[in-house]
Amino acid sequence: MKLIPPLLALAALVLPFAVPAGAQQPKQQQARPNILFIAIDDMNDWVRYLGEEQAKTPNLDRLAQRGVTFTHAYCASPVCNPSRTALMSGQRSSTTGVYSNGIDWRPLVTEVPTLNEYFRSNGYYVCGAGKIYHGSYPRDKDWDEYHHENAVDVDDVDAAKVKNKKGKGKAASDATNDGVGGIKFKPLNCEDADMVDYDTVSYTLKQLNKSHDKPLFMACGLHKPHMPWDVPKKYYDMFPLDKVQLPKVLETDLDDIPPAGKRMAKPEGDHADILKSGRWKEAVQAYLAAITFSDAMVGRLMEGFDKSPLKDNTIVILWSDHGWHLGEKQHWRKFALWEEATRAPFLMTVPGLTKPGSVCDRTIDYMSIYPTLCDLAGLPIPKHCEGPSIKPLLADSKAAWDRPAITTHGYQNHAARSEAYRYIRYADGSEELYDEKADPLEWKNLASDSNYASVKKQLGEWFPKTNVPTPNERGGEKANPDDAAKKARRAAKGK
Repeated sequence: MKLIPPLLALAALVLPFAVPAGAQQPKQQQARPNILFIAIDDMNDWVRYLGEEQAKTPNLDRLAQRGVTFTHAYCASPVCNPSRTALMSGQRSSTTGVYSNGIDWRPLVTEVPTLNEYFRSNGYYVCGAGKIYHGSYPRDKDWDEYHHENAVDVDDVDAAKVKNKKGKGKAASDATNDGVGGIKFKPLNCEDADMVDYDTVSYTLKQLNKSHDKPLFMACGLHKPHMPWDVPKKYYDMFPLDKVQLPKVLETDLDDIPPAGKRMAKPEGDHADILKSGRWKEAVQAYLAAITFSDAMVGRLMEGFDKSPLKDNTIVILWSDHGWHLGEKQHWRKFALWEEATRAPFLMTVPGLTKPGSVCDRTIDYMSIYPTLCDLAGLPIPKHCEGPSIKPLLADSKAAWDRPAITTHGYQNHAARSEAYRYIRYADGSEELYDEKADPLEWKNLASDSNYASVKKQLGEWFPKTNVPTPNERGGEKANPDDAAKKARRAAKGK
């Protein structure tokens, strides 16, 4: 009987906090998702799941079936450094002033957190390997750990050295030359494991299988199919030259294009060299081989991911920094505002949200990646982000969407791509307009047709209002682009 008072006292403390019978138990806060962030360098839309019949991309095709495929995803800039800077900073080239590979982005992106920096400051363990930012401009402070061996990149130079079994730094090749002019390619006598992209995947899998006390943001940057298209010979053998199909090209395609567009095309350069050499098919073969090698690396990564402890609570996002021309519009490489240079593969799988096999035909650009990942991770979207979250499209790939994709190449050169049209306006005011439904190869410039004036006006309203000049765009004035970017940001904020 002496025990009753203490028990009653204990009951008095416990009962007020007891859940009444039939009441719903409070839900446990779900752990923040991990993020596997896969970047591919220079891969255009020549993948099977986007309709390229001669492509061999079984692993990308399978990954596309896991979640949402965006069939009309476009880069913010068709150049490695500006594209990656825009995606990772959340700010367009026209805001930062980063328009080319030769501009160091680091002093121009100091007032806002980068994507990886923002996730790190919000409790994520952030690590990476391979090419995420342009390799010439690393910034270690934004990462918890970075695998630097593969982070070197100089555009169109063989920075991705391969290792042969003798450890001499380059794999041997039976080729008697390394391509045509600046278009570099040759088959290699080596195995996949001798390539640096293989090493990048190995590091990524190691991190995915580690025990982490924080949610993981793991960035995996694959270098191929960036030039040189030097990959193991077995990938070349998958594309016999007599089976290779050249892209469709109109000889008079540039006749209705303004001089600003022709300067981007440079038909007298790479395309003239390729035609003179008679090796156009060989170049296409080499690019297809490099894509298939990259696809194999994605396959190895996803096979390991599926065996990792993180597979059930990880967002998988895959993107390529821009497209690539192989003779379309008599142009090679990126560095242009047409479809081939700006369109690229983009896939997302989000546990509990995306439906397997979904296809989204809405036009989106990469300025949505930063805010979308924040949205999915339950983090506030920073005010500096210049794109909207595409979470609604991940939940419903057919959801309404009224925004065109915007791409910038150089100072005041912009393209707006809607589902129906592509409108290009150059810095000098000259224009191009294409009906993408009737003319998907963009052979007929409609910009001078007055019947399309309203289309141009509507799309032009989406062009950036802020256009930070580069030092060479101000009448020879030795301007500091850092100061220009800061002034533009202050003006945009109304300060």
